[in-house]
Amino acid sequence: MDNPTWLGIDVGTQMIGIAVGSTLTGSARPLSSIPAQPEEEFWRALTKLEREWQPFGYAVGLPLTIEGAEQPISKRARKFAAELTSRLKKPAVLIDERSSTRNAKTLFAEKRALGQARRKQAQAVDAWAAAVILERHLIELSSARPALMTATERSHDI
Repeated sequence: MDNPTWLGIDVGTQMIGIAVGSTLTGSARPLSSIPAQPEEEFWRALTKLEREWQPFGYAVGLPLTIEGAEQPISKRARKFAAELTSRLKKPAVLIDERSSTRNAKTLFAEKRALGQARRKQAQAVDAWAAAVILERHLIELSSARPALMTATERSHDI
């Protein structure tokens, strides 16, 4: 993967949170929360972010129950990821988003305590949740990397 940039997406019914992150740092930060409706305006805004950040792909939150089962809104996230891939021609991976909003609120409170976030940014909790989702994906990528390197190194030794 030559491009280390990824965008994370937290799909909500009212707002859709967007975050940006990198496989180089393994971290993500919130970008914005975009109204889900009207739909075409959302896609225009996302396409603008696509041009600006030129990500390798997208990490889309998959809402699951506490037990890990799919729920009605899971279908919406799957449909969104498929449409995202179709429209923007980049991979979209689904990431378990359980507790991402709660984690995002905690992270935001910690950043506020350190003076790294402002109260007016609290309304962008969807973007903070997208950052949590994206960081989960970046961790998965980094933990998979050593195994891939080992397999590649082995093929060179043969």
